[in-house]
Amino acid sequence: MTRFRAVATLGLVTTALLATTACGADDERAAAPAAPAGVTVQAGSATSAHVMWRPAPSGNDVTGYDVYRGGTKVEDVPADTNMTDVTGLAPSSRHTFTVRARGADGTVSPHSATVSVDTPAAVAEDRDPPARPDGVRGGSDGARAARIAWDPAPDGQGVVSYDIHQGGSRIHSVGADATSARITRLRPGTHYRFTVVARDAADNTSPASRTVEITTPHGPGDDPDTAPTGLRATTRAADGGYYIDLSWVAPRTGGDVPEYQIHLNGKFATTLVWGAEAPRGRATYSVYAGRTAGETVRVRLRAKLPDGNWGAFSPERAVVTAAADRPATDRHPRS
Repeated sequence: MTRFRAVATLGLVTTALLATTACGADDERAAAPAAPAGVTVQAGSATSAHVMWRPAPSGNDVTGYDVYRGGTKVEDVPADTNMTDVTGLAPSSRHTFTVRARGADGTVSPHSATVSVDTPAAVAEDRDPPARPDGVRGGSDGARAARIAWDPAPDGQGVVSYDIHQGGSRIHSVGADATSARITRLRPGTHYRFTVVARDAADNTSPASRTVEITTPHGPGDDPDTAPTGLRATTRAADGGYYIDLSWVAPRTGGDVPEYQIHLNGKFATTLVWGAEAPRGRATYSVYAGRTAGETVRVRLRAKLPDGNWGAFSPERAVVTAAADRPATDRHPRS
């Protein structure tokens, strides 16, 4: 199995003619992104806080987020992340946070709504972690969400918060008085594994709880469109063989799509991994098709989604490798 690294290219680049007259300059300024919504904060320990927000809708060209404590920027977060830990806080004090989104053209959104949190008191030297959470259970909550619950920590454990992990990544945090959490932005018909970790005021973390496995159900109309769209394919002769030039638009997954599988004639051909930043618009790539002229080749591809699963295949296209005096074709295969 061969893995290629390709430099991302954008197809069909539109050249914009910029007006140079002074009267049109103000009208052509790009609109700033909207302020991030759903901002929450949870004390992680006596000296840290966990800030979360809802990701920007697809197509908003957000390239990252800035997290502020009061009027000072304290964190710079990439666009595919919607949470961060702010450390170095003073114990037994109130801290306020806002989040701003950065646009691709350098514009910045207004500040989000302000959220605040009180850090707990500092504790004496403590290197003993809390016990692992017990009684962890869970189930799907519709096709796109899950609920996870656990037993409260015994008194005296000093638990400040609980972290929920999906695989090896923390995806959510709740306070010490919570014994459940609702996890959203899941995909229908997908299997997930969750664990819960307790955290104390000294930032010690417990061993992970037992793993809860949850499969979200399918529902009529619930499946997101995870297939690449607008697939185009043409062939060309080069270096004694034939290549298929592909172009397509990435599915809207809520993040960049850095990896694809390409199938020829119903069989896996290669994996494409962008060596640079994955294209946000139409992408292009060439795949070797063989040395035989006049051969029909069917091609389709699928994207690796942010949750690690493979998305749906694009509609299949069929091309014919052409002799030098016959143009290549791009057509839908017969059903």
